[in-house]
Amino acid sequence: METATKQNHIGRKISRIRELRGMKQETLAEELGISQQAVSKIEQSEKIEGDKLEQVAKALGVTKEAIENFSEELAINYFNNFYDNSFSNSQGTFHPNNCTFNPLDKVVELYERLVQAEKDKIEYLEKLLKK
Repeated sequence: METATKQNHIGRKISRIRELRGMKQETLAEELGISQQAVSKIEQSEKIEGDKLEQVAKALGVTKEAIENFSEELAINYFNNFYDNSFSNSQGTFHPNNCTFNPLDKVVELYERLVQAEKDKIEYLEKLLKK
């Protein structure tokens, strides 16, 4: 199934997070101390070694787990279900510049909490098995 492969493609996830952060390949390249072509190659790679992924995550301002667990569908659902005062005023018009925080930070925060919850479950189950 094509969808399963797409979800596991780390390079695409990096590319999408970079785009959502409003960052160009050149900027990411500067942060990593590599060329723009090298960033392009990373974004085309299905798998990336742990150390390199850690460096990319740091440059993007997210965790390695956030990149590994990133889902375009969940991010879109999050934004589609997000409501704040910017969607309405007395005339009922939309004002997209009223956002007082970066929605991507909220998505990343959610992923980090989900990863931590999974780690806590594993730790608890391992503790139970030892007894």
